[in-house]
Amino acid sequence: MRRSHGSRSAPPPRQGSVGLARRRGARSPGGTEVRCWRSAAFDCMPQPAACCPDWMAGLPDALPLSHLSIPGTHDSLSLFGGRRLRCQSWGLEAQLAAGIRFLDVRCKLARGELHVYHLCTFQRASLRGVLRRTLRFLRAHPSEAVLMRIKEEHPIFPRPGFTSRLQRCLLEEGQGRVWCREEVPTLGQARGKIVVLEALVREVLGIPYEQLSISDAWNVLSLERKWARAQRHLEKAASGDPATMHLTFCSGNGLFTCPEEVARFVNPRCYQHLRRRRGQPVRWGVVIMDFPGAGLLRLIVESNAPRASGHNTAAPGTPTVPLRHPRGRGGGRRSRHSWPAPVSLGTDAAPSPTLLPKDVSTHRAKAGF
Repeated sequence: MRRSHGSRSAPPPRQGSVGLARRRGARSPGGTEVRCWRSAAFDCMPQPAACCPDWMAGLPDALPLSHLSIPGTHDSLSLFGGRRLRCQSWGLEAQLAAGIRFLDVRCKLARGELHVYHLCTFQRASLRGVLRRTLRFLRAHPSEAVLMRIKEEHPIFPRPGFTSRLQRCLLEEGQGRVWCREEVPTLGQARGKIVVLEALVREVLGIPYEQLSISDAWNVLSLERKWARAQRHLEKAASGDPATMHLTFCSGNGLFTCPEEVARFVNPRCYQHLRRRRGQPVRWGVVIMDFPGAGLLRLIVESNAPRASGHNTAAPGTPTVPLRHPRGRGGGRRSRHSWPAPVSLGTDAAPSPTLLPKDVSTHRAKAGF
């Protein structure tokens, strides 16, 4: 049975209509209510309005990843399941080209392979495929690094074979380009690689999740309270210990809302909050969103200024949008951003994944939608 991408109240605008000001409550000439499909902060169109595929190129190698502002997506492969489950409208390649450098990948072990799920809905992808596609992007853009959180999706009890299958998948598909160490790498160490974040109980196959400072109030009862918590954590990241990686989830779901509605409320407020300090170097940490807009991504990227100098270009056929650890262990001139041409890959390689003992009593952060 085919799964829909979710119901919508109006047909989407043409690909070139980035500047549409129509929002919820606006009226079309026929008198029907229409909704905004794309703004600087929110975008549920199939392709991003602008691309920033090489924004890490201008940053110094010595910077630890915990010192950066990094745009990310929550439940990055959740494209199917209707409005209750759908969290993104851009495919994996489009997200990476737009500047996303944190991916949230939820897997279930089925028939001996790790398949991507959101709750009980199969997202028509496998972890092997996600690794291959991400590494293909990194071969074309060796200055970049991609953080990838890999977790088992809502097991009643952890499947005993999940960790061993994950290790095998990283070994076979990683091609020596996966960072599976416990410590947070510098950008120079991570360039051209996938940096794994994991929440395993007994082994280390990447940066352990409890090492990080995380705000993930995913069960949304009040949109205002959801944004207030995210805002507080963004400020904590900006003023906190730079050796600690901070992850702020601006996403959420709930009994009386859905990921798209949360994003329509939270993303514009996040955009305005970051815009107040535009032009200043601010460490916002990893900012994780559903349906992010190109303007919001650019604000996050540019907060690494004056060191960052990505090549901003509009996506083909699209006008350019005006884009202007507490428990630790461990710039240039602005331009427009384009779909990139492949470039050669460097030769530096990360060590192969190694299983290390881990204290099973360590508190693990709870993860939800």
